[in-house]
Amino acid sequence: MKELLRSTDPVRLALATALLEGEGIAAFQIDVHMSVLDGSLGILPRRLMVRDADLFMARAILRDLGLDQGA
Repeated sequence: MKELLRSTDPVRLALATALLEGEGIAAFQIDVHMSVLDGSLGILPRRLMVRDADLFMARAILRDLGLDQGA
């Protein structure tokens, strides 16, 4: 698994996940429950992971849609 996206915005992560899965690329969010450690402030980012073989295509999809920039 490779990290594709890191963000503190759950909406951005959900959108990226839905778009990737619509293209047949399985995506998995990790660090989802880390907010317990920061007091649910949303300081710690979540990471979106994809298979190594899907990384190039997943990056291209997010780049084309403008989801690869920022947090």
